[in-house]
This record gives sequence, C-alpha cells and structure tokens, in this order.
Amino acid sequence: MSNVDREAEIVLSAHEVSKQVSSPEGTLTILADVSFGINAGESVAIVGASGAGKSTLLALLAGLDLPTSGYVTLNGQRLDALDEDGRARIRAESVGFVFQSFHLVPSLNALENVMLPLELAGAAAPREEARRIIDRVGLKERWSHYPAQLSGGEKQRVALARAFATEPAVLFADEPTGNLDARTGSTIMELMFELNKSFSTTLVLVTHDSVLAERSERVLSLDAGRLVGDERAAA
Repeated sequence: MSNVDREAEIVLSAHEVSKQVSSPEGTLTILADVSFGINAGESVAIVGASGAGKSTLLALLAGLDLPTSGYVTLNGQRLDALDEDGRARIRAESVGFVFQSFHLVPSLNALENVMLPLELAGAAAPREEARRIIDRVGLKERWSHYPAQLSGGEKQRVALARAFATEPAVLFADEPTGNLDARTGSTIMELMFELNKSFSTTLVLVTHDSVLAERSERVLSLDAGRLVGDERAAA
C-alpha cells in the first residue's frame, strides 16, 4: 500500500454516536450525535473540560462500551454488529491501550507484562520480541523489576512497550501523562510519538495537557457531549 493510499484509509470512525445513561434525575446525555473519521497513521487528541464526554467517547471507539444510538467502525468492522467476544477479539488483534494509572500486572515483572499481549496474540517468540521493545523504551537494565520497584515514568515506559508490542492498528491513550510530573511527562510524550511514528500506528489520545494535544496532528474538541471543533495542525 502506498503512503497516499494509507493516508486516505479511514481506520476508525464514529457515525452519529450518542450515549445516554439513566440517573435519579432522569436520562443524562453524555454524548450527542458525534461523527468523524480518523485516517490510518493519524495522531488525534480528544480534548474538553471534565465531564465533556472524552473518556466515554474513547471507550466507545475502543468497543469497551456500546453507544445508545449510532455506531463505531474499527478496521472496517461495525462494533455494534459484534458480540462481546467479537469486540474483545478485534481489540486483541487491532488495539493497544495506555492508561493514566498504567494498569500493569503487579505479579509480573516488566518483561512479562510486555510479553502478555504477545503471548495472547500467539507470537512465535514473545520473550525475544518483548526484550527488543523493552530495550527500545530505555529499560534494558530494568526488565526484571516488578511494577512496585519502578518509578511512575518507568511504569509508563513499560505500558508503552506493552501497547506497541503487537504493532496495533490503533493505540488509545487515556491521559497518558496525567500521573507524571512535567519533566517525566514530557519524556514519555516524546517517546510515545516516536514509537507511534516508527510503527505507523493510529494514535487517539484523551488529554488535559495542551502541549500533548498540540503535538498531535489533529484535535477534536468536545463540549457537553458534542463535537464542537475539529482542527488539523498547520502543515
């Protein structure tokens, strides 16, 4: 596939997506008629005030939840047309995650945490592949350490290595620098974009960090559950 074809290929799209939930006060609308398409290889930041619906939208895009109306398409498949097992399968095949709170398995060392998705994907040599990417994120001397023995920045490096290990089509990052100090967050941000470019992954991130958002090629702005902005970085 040529670069032109790849850039024109929509890998993730939302079609008039709405999400409503019941509450003692009645029905609350979390998202309302949100529509957009994301091309393969793009880096896209989703921004907005607390309560704007950012994390809800991320969950819908990743198939962790289903919209009340509308639908999401990931890698050519409508997620609402799949059962829970089917959505789990497409996540395993096509998606990586990086979370604010790292979500590492505490009983596994850094290398074993990175090996986990590779083993689930049936990789031929999961240990060797995990060692390569652990080295790449700068943890060559720390691979045998457990999460409790790692700093916040080191934990997020492990999380990045784990997320990119299977070379996912789409990487979802939810406040990836939110639990880190400014200096460490900046280092992690640079590493994330470097890996994203190297693996030609489509990056979709939720962030309150304006610097992180500005590093993205495109910014989607939510306000009270509605998409109010879709801006591309200047060439």
